[in-house]
Amino acid sequence: MAVSGFDIDVPRWDQSTFMGRLKHFANITDWRTALLPDSRLDEAKVLVESCRAGSVPPGTTEEQLHYAKKLYDSAFHPDTGDRMNLIGRMSFQVPGGMAITGGMLQFYRTVPAVVFWQWVNQSFNALVNYTNRNAASPITPNQIGVAYLTATSTALATAVGLNFYTKRAPPLVARWVPFAAVASANCVNIPMMRQQELLNGIAVTDENGNKLGHSKKAAVKGITQVVISRITMAAPGMIILPVIMQRLEKFKFMQRITFFHGPLQVMMVGAFLVFMVPAACSLFPQQCSMAVSKLEPELRESILCHYGDSVQYVYFNKGL
Repeated sequence: MAVSGFDIDVPRWDQSTFMGRLKHFANITDWRTALLPDSRLDEAKVLVESCRAGSVPPGTTEEQLHYAKKLYDSAFHPDTGDRMNLIGRMSFQVPGGMAITGGMLQFYRTVPAVVFWQWVNQSFNALVNYTNRNAASPITPNQIGVAYLTATSTALATAVGLNFYTKRAPPLVARWVPFAAVASANCVNIPMMRQQELLNGIAVTDENGNKLGHSKKAAVKGITQVVISRITMAAPGMIILPVIMQRLEKFKFMQRITFFHGPLQVMMVGAFLVFMVPAACSLFPQQCSMAVSKLEPELRESILCHYGDSVQYVYFNKGL
């Protein structure tokens, strides 16, 4: 059915509820969209922008518009509208994350293997964090380098340190070392990659999108939520899967096919991530809000001076 007057930016699902956000992120983090060529993504962008301009091509159906918006949201940055690099997109989290996490879980016994896989993982995370930052707060190449080196050093120190510490611990404890390294590195990598927001504040608006100023407190809230989401994304696969593998490896048939343990873990991590990527992204609203009363005194007074009591909450893109 052809459509007219279609508002393509109105969410298909209620973003104020977890289930509504889960459906939204399951839609835009669909790993299959990562397989599409740039030309197809650019076509979707053209259709989305045409719809925004009120000139929907004749014969276009509502379903075609929804699919174009899905591709647009999966591949283009919400702040700039620029196409994001493939590896940094959330739609690449399943194929990229399953390969790297599977490697970390399989090769955790020796220091060289731990160092290699943690370096690969932090390189991947740094690119994802940079790609999904709030683009209203620019970051310099030097700051990117410092953030990358700091997070990588944190992950390596945690992983190698715990690797030595757990040599006398039960085998299962050693299998959980990669998760401890990933969680600690996320607590460093994301704030460091988005340090400009913490130093200078994140742009906040009213409910109509009118810019009101910059808030450091809002930046802390948004970045904290992103850190929690990222750790939650990795937790089930990196905590539950080691338990499963430890039990499977006791069977004789598994002991005869040790070459298959790595691929098996990669596939099982993928199964976890198919659900956990959209679920973790859905923990908090993408458009984060904060009461004006909780802002910095200067910004709060500025808003009260210009808008009185008409603005009770400010809004900002927390990033992914």
